Amino acid sequence: MLSRRAASAVPLPASDRAAFPYVLWLGCGLSLAWSLHAVQADPRTLVSAEARSNVWRFVRGMFPPDVSPAFLRLMAPSALETVQISIAGTALAVLIGLPLGILATSTLTWSGVLHERRRGSGRLTGFGPYAMARGVLSVFRSIPEFVWAFMFVRAVGLGAFPGVLAIGVAYGGILGKVYSEILEGVDPRPVETLQAAGASRLGLVAYGVLPQALPSFISYTLYRWECAIRASAILGFVGAGGLGQQIELSMRMFDFSEVLTLLAILACLVGAVDALSAWVRRRVVR
Repeated sequence: MLSRRAASAVPLPASDRAAFPYVLWLGCGLSLAWSLHAVQADPRTLVSAEARSNVWRFVRGMFPPDVSPAFLRLMAPSALETVQISIAGTALAVLIGLPLGILATSTLTWSGVLHERRRGSGRLTGFGPYAMARGVLSVFRSIPEFVWAFMFVRAVGLGAFPGVLAIGVAYGGILGKVYSEILEGVDPRPVETLQAAGASRLGLVAYGVLPQALPSFISYTLYRWECAIRASAILGFVGAGGLGQQIELSMRMFDFSEVLTLLAILACLVGAVDALSAWVRRRVVR
């Protein structure tokens, strides 16, 4: 009798392999149709007379954009605050995500750097921090940053600080999860070489694991910084400061020419951050 592992390794018959793509696409199509029906999605509403009238009224009110020097000077502090929120929030996310991500890496806490599977009490004591870190990261990233901002605004009041806390907590959960997956996916061959040379467990991590993971760490953290710029604008709708709060005020006053200017400023900020992060990533990869 085949063992469970051997049975799972038996390849599927050719007929089953040929039919699998069709079954997969059929399942995806049925899921999409069921989802569209459940959410009552009707594309015809996008081209209805009422929708066209509302969109035209909005677009007509956006032009010409308000580019008066007085308005731009007034928005400069909000644009700077948006960048500051994103930087501080991303830094807080790294401070939260990095230690939790290391604890949530099974190869560093309980299964062993080379998957040697600790035995006895060592394995049990390692599994506790691992499970706790995975649970905390799941809670942090399961709640959107908008909801975190709403709660922090109630806790500490209006302003940029609740936006920083919301981005830090929500993105900390995401970064920690990604960091742990990066650490678990490193090439084991350099680690095996260090182990054969007699390196300690700390040396294996410091010289074999982290150097491999560092470029991916930096690349994904910079990507999250780009996301934080956009998120800070959304968080402004609940009073977390930045350009988002100014967009919300202009929308409430139906001053769509100001909205267009603010959206253009936000697009420029995102483009600048994207160019800067791409430049840093190229330097890191080299």
